[in-house]
Amino acid sequence: MYDVWNKVGPGHKENFYERAAAELFRQKKKKFKEQLRCKVKIGDQELGLYVFDFTYEDRIVIELKQGDNFSKQNIKQIYAYLKATNLKLGLLVNFTSKGVKFKRIVNIK
Repeated sequence: MYDVWNKVGPGHKENFYERAAAELFRQKKKKFKEQLRCKVKIGDQELGLYVFDFTYEDRIVIELKQGDNFSKQNIKQIYAYLKATNLKLGLLVNFTSKGVKFKRIVNIK
């Protein structure tokens, strides 16, 4: 993500950072899925659909944001993605005006 910020710089839309991250993952031959859709169900009934930025190496949910601070809403969003996918680790990545900030989120349930 530091490479993304160094190449793109501050102040852009989230989707610009997403596209740049996907391109760098491809160049480095990393295993990832982008704009992943995950249905949330109870039994046979579908409750809704989550769409999140990336899964990385089939183990980590990555959500990219633009802004200087982590919001409670964004942290809750990662927890929901982890529960829906049964994955244990999520990264909330903020592209700020001065660089990149990470927040590691662990699903312990």
